[in-house]
Amino acid sequence: MHICSFQPGATEIIYALGVEDNLVGVSSKCDYPVQARNKQIIVKSIFDGRNPTSGEITRIMSERINKGLGLYSTDLQALKLLKPDLLLTQGICDI
Repeated sequence: MHICSFQPGATEIIYALGVEDNLVGVSSKCDYPVQARNKQIIVKSIFDGRNPTSGEITRIMSERINKGLGLYSTDLQALKLLKPDLLLTQGICDI
């Protein structure tokens, strides 16, 4: 079974259950346990690699939501190649 986990808590549970060999993809926020950092990153936040102020975050998020854009980017090509049987994620709450 191939699993992609885009939620850090779910990634921790995968490792706690001892099924990390099935984990093939993660989000950039899935960094615990440290071994998870060696998995392929499929989902990234639009803020990764940046250090915006809270005002900039609010402005950027509002602009993107108003345009119907997401706050995360997904490497769809990598996701298709991994052919996961299970995706672990969560919905984003409204602002």
